[in-house]
Amino acid sequence: MTNPIQLDTRSGGCTCGHHDEEDIVLDVRTIPHAIRHASVFGAFDAIPAGGSLVLVAPHNPLPLLGQLSERFPIGVEYLQEGPDEWRLRITREAGPRHAG
Repeated sequence: MTNPIQLDTRSGGCTCGHHDEEDIVLDVRTIPHAIRHASVFGAFDAIPAGGSLVLVAPHNPLPLLGQLSERFPIGVEYLQEGPDEWRLRITREAGPRHAG
């Protein structure tokens, strides 16, 4: 017996039919320092305007936030501020991607 598969042909995002209800959490403490910023940029590229990513870092990531804000319009909400762990909700604001 076979069952038909319903396809979702809307553009953008994946087509698995699952919808993310919560923010994505990216714990960069487990990512090697040499590729940490590039990993965050890659993850943030996948976040649509209005979407958020919760970043978990071992320190206040001010240099990273500066680099992200040069690429995208962002909003930042600190959820936890140290001493051993920082959690920030970074929201991709509506607006064009910055050149660079």
